[in-house]
Amino acid sequence: LRRAFAADAQRFDRFSLQAPYVFADLSKNLIDDGILASLVKLAEQTGVAERFAAMQRGEHINTTEDRAVLHTALGRPAGAQPALTVDGQDVDADVQQVLSAMSAFADRVRSGEWRGVTGKKVTHVVNIGIGGSDLGPVMISAALEPYATAGIEARFVSNIDPFDIAHKTKGLDPETTLFIVASKTFTTLETLTN
Repeated sequence: LRRAFAADAQRFDRFSLQAPYVFADLSKNLIDDGILASLVKLAEQTGVAERFAAMQRGEHINTTEDRAVLHTALGRPAGAQPALTVDGQDVDADVQQVLSAMSAFADRVRSGEWRGVTGKKVTHVVNIGIGGSDLGPVMISAALEPYATAGIEARFVSNIDPFDIAHKTKGLDPETTLFIVASKTFTTLETLTN
């Protein structure tokens, strides 16, 4: 990489991409013009753009479960047009309702208004999930760590190995620990096992 940067003063500019809400710096990867061209060609040959458009429309691209994946629905602003309706369901309204409820609940936990069954304030939150239901919360927690509410620590469980959950819950007080089960379908074996 040092040689690549020394040979190309514009490497960062040439291998960085800006998209709404995303900045990707590929320059610090072992990539060159030929590799990038091959990746673009592969994306064209495999129909990545078409599949992405189908995902945004709510088509059933998850062939194993015959359903829409709707990963992009969370990024749609309130009132987005055209409205996203999938299988007769107003996805936009559902997403906005859940986001609002989640935000209100999180505010109540952070402020100490919402307490456990014994009336003690939450000091630990344990997220149980797998795949994106783990990786997303882990990444967001790390990115927003400077803004975290003091006195509340987050932990994450995604492995069905009993050691993982034992390690992640070690020292926690059940009276002050909030468990969150993160799942789109609540059918994922690892999440159900944990």
